[in-house]
Amino acid sequence: MDQTVAERIKRDLADNDVVLYMKGTPVFPQCGFSAAVVQVLSQLGVKFKGIDILVDPALRQGIKEFTNWPTIPQLYVKGEFVGGCDIVREMYEAGELQDLLRDKGVAFQDAA
Repeated sequence: MDQTVAERIKRDLADNDVVLYMKGTPVFPQCGFSAAVVQVLSQLGVKFKGIDILVDPALRQGIKEFTNWPTIPQLYVKGEFVGGCDIVREMYEAGELQDLLRDKGVAFQDAA
C-alpha cells in the first residue's frame, strides 16, 4: 500500500471519532450498502465523517489493504474497524452498535 494513502487513513481515523469509508457521500450514497450504513448512523444521530472512495482509486484499494477487508463501506469508531454493511446492520438491530458507541464515548440518540 502507498505510504501516503496509509498516512491519510491514519490521520482521518485519528481526527474523527466515527469514519465511514463509502461509495459516494452521506448526502448522496452511490450504492445501497453505503446508503444502509448512512441510514443506521443517521437514525442514531451519530456525527460521522463520510469519505468517498470513488474519487480516489488509491484510497479505494488502500482502505481494503489497511483492514484486510475486501468490501466497502467500512465503518470505524475511535480508530477501531467495526465492519461493513451487514455487520453494522446486525449490530444495530441487536443493540451492540449502541453499546459500542456508548463504551467508546461517542454521542448518539438512544431511542431506548
